[in-house]
Amino acid sequence: MEIIRYAELRAEPWRNSGGVTRELASHPKAASAQDGAWDWRVSIAEVSKAGAFSAFPGMDRVLTVIEGELLLLTVDGAEHPLEKYRPFRFSGEADTASALPTGDIRDLNVITRNGAFKGYTSIIELSKKRAHPVFEGQLGILLQGQATVSPSTAGAESGASGEGEGEAPAAAPGSAEPETLGRYDAVVGSDDRTPEILGRGFLAVVSIDRVTG
Repeated sequence: MEIIRYAELRAEPWRNSGGVTRELASHPKAASAQDGAWDWRVSIAEVSKAGAFSAFPGMDRVLTVIEGELLLLTVDGAEHPLEKYRPFRFSGEADTASALPTGDIRDLNVITRNGAFKGYTSIIELSKKRAHPVFEGQLGILLQGQATVSPSTAGAESGASGEGEGEAPAAAPGSAEPETLGRYDAVVGSDDRTPEILGRGFLAVVSIDRVTG
């Protein structure tokens, strides 16, 4: 089970000095969060100054405000008021600029290369009674509240390890205590003992789907 700790990520200043970006994940891994040498990237940006967005030709973007009240985004001349937890999709090559009518914001960015991958962001409310799974090709990012994550135990006692009848099953590998998530920590999804998140608050689920055909 892999957890990306937000507090350990390096902040990359923007070229226009309007904010900083922390990359959660990308593929293939780039040397810099700004160089665009990847087919997809998931990052969190702190925006402290209005101004133009960097262009990403051939890319598709999904932006979600995750802290602060409002981001006013102008895309190819059309204004879009983006409220908290409402994902917005737009072209990476569009002429895009932002305004901050209510002050600084933080946003979650999903950028994917057209024709290769498609990115999606969903915001869900967590439950202490029903765990939320994070599957292969997904990231679960804690936006607000308190939560823990542990690998699924489904199938751990199915007898697949070959114990004889009446023998106690061996302990499942990685069956440790649940790990506590900090704000903006990301859980990397898997279909093998799928990570499950329990808690109270809000979770962003980012899905990166490979485009076929």
